[in-house]
Amino acid sequence: MPDELTFADHLRPGLPSGDYRIEVRQAVSTEASPFTAARDFTVAGERFALPPALVRAVFPPDGSLGDHANTLPHLVVDRATLPWEREPGGPGTRPWLVLLVFDGAERPEPKSVTLGALSGGGAHIPVPAHERHETPADPVTVIDVPRELLARIMPSTEDLAFLAHVRRTSDGADTAVVLGHRLPGAGTASTAHLVSVEGRYGPGGFDLGPDRPGALVRLVTLASWRFSCLDPAHTFPRLARALADRGGPFRLPDSGDPKADGFLRQGHVPVRHRLRQGGRTVSWYRGPFVTGFQPVGGPRPVRAADQLLRYHPEAGMFDGSHAAAWQLGRLVALQHTATATALYGWKRRRAQRLRRAVLEGHPLAVAEIDVVPPPGVLALLADLAALRGVPLRYLVPDERLLPPESLRFFRLDRQWIGHLVDGAASIGRLTSADAEADAAHPMPVNIPDTSGVLLRSDLVAGYPDLVVTAYDAAGNPLPPTRTDRLSPSTLLCLFGGLLARLDLAQRPEALHFAVEMPTDDSVTKTPRAPGAAPLPALPLGAARTVPVATLAARLAEALSHRDFGPAAFAAQMIETAERVTFFTEGHPGGA
Repeated sequence: MPDELTFADHLRPGLPSGDYRIEVRQAVSTEASPFTAARDFTVAGERFALPPALVRAVFPPDGSLGDHANTLPHLVVDRATLPWEREPGGPGTRPWLVLLVFDGAERPEPKSVTLGALSGGGAHIPVPAHERHETPADPVTVIDVPRELLARIMPSTEDLAFLAHVRRTSDGADTAVVLGHRLPGAGTASTAHLVSVEGRYGPGGFDLGPDRPGALVRLVTLASWRFSCLDPAHTFPRLARALADRGGPFRLPDSGDPKADGFLRQGHVPVRHRLRQGGRTVSWYRGPFVTGFQPVGGPRPVRAADQLLRYHPEAGMFDGSHAAAWQLGRLVALQHTATATALYGWKRRRAQRLRRAVLEGHPLAVAEIDVVPPPGVLALLADLAALRGVPLRYLVPDERLLPPESLRFFRLDRQWIGHLVDGAASIGRLTSADAEADAAHPMPVNIPDTSGVLLRSDLVAGYPDLVVTAYDAAGNPLPPTRTDRLSPSTLLCLFGGLLARLDLAQRPEALHFAVEMPTDDSVTKTPRAPGAAPLPALPLGAARTVPVATLAARLAEALSHRDFGPAAFAAQMIETAERVTFFTEGHPGGA
């Protein structure tokens, strides 16, 4: 995250986009004609399309759901000059890009037309002059918006001046931010469109075209995304803090049977088990996530999963946890045909060299045997050690272990991981001699002490760029070893070391712009100044549009700020990203 964030009103390019001609004349005192030369060139900035890679971030996030009712949506582009590379028309320095927000029922349907047919279809759009690099066949994405709606949601000339600025960070990165001035509708899905208003503004504001029944206005759309504005219970801090109320160990509740409860407290669950001879029973199973201390010793290679079954006579049940891990590792390896073949071939070559060294009477030659497996094999085993490729049902065998809107801390069972890796490495282990050779030359796979967290919440789906940071008991940050979404609403995070504290936060780019709403139809803002009080409330527009220019003038007056431009407005409207901290059981900061 940058140490410092500053804003600038605008960043104009050296040459705005368009066609240019440069002429050179050289006059000398002779009777010959003066020398002249002319060259044409074009500054071909974006006009009718915007590369997706230029869009760095949007807020609210694409596909998110939450309480965005007081948020001014915005879009960040990587090229800081982009909003000022063309002109909207009218006086002053204003952006040619506008961010419009549509409610669910208003959402226009984007369609693709050619540049030559841009003005067709009956919707009003001034015909732009083509630049030299453009052709009539160029594709353009447009939306047709009812004139009556656009008249209510298009910013005025005065508002437009405050709806774009430059964001600068201490690391030297400059980006441009385009703000919307319409608040999202509560209880509905919203669609935001970044549209071009190049040459569309005049002395009277935006050119809406003739006022007639059913009139449409065509706009070129350069980017769009959707989000949903739901009830306040879905805000980031409320969702995150609610997780603390639904916390608990990674285990099922007691059943009332003392024999069974001993297994349940260790994280075991009863699962159906089909035996090798065809019989069926119910056995205990526990995945790699445990809550207590686990022995560190590595497993000895086995030739079959049944060797890892453990029978508990007091419960009359098998524990198939490690057997399932071993068999899963073997099946995963067999799915990677090329890797399994390479592993088998390497083991056969190793066995042949061992046998040849003994037969030739040169036991010292055994030390020269290649003990390093093929790179693809090591990569697969490393992935398995990080639980990549392990199905979710092996990690969370019972949904009750991770109910909706819950967070679970755990440590990795290194023996379970070891058996998983050994199962994959068992390809080519056909005889007891093969098993002895594997034991003498174990796979060079590191299985460090690892802890982590499982999160199942609307936070995962609604905030796709959620930042998860872990610390040990001394406050030192733990290195993340894996962060993956196991499902749209389930997040798995693994960290090297023993986790004691966890921070959930919105990413730095998620800082956003918002107003205060004393009532449903009015807005205000508290100036960022010591002892400042909220400004007198301003009425919202008929379509929940914020009177940006008026609000900016009120802020400037309250702050005695004479040159109050887009940068100062952004600094006043900004809302920082939220962060919520959790502590594991037994930590001094925990409950």
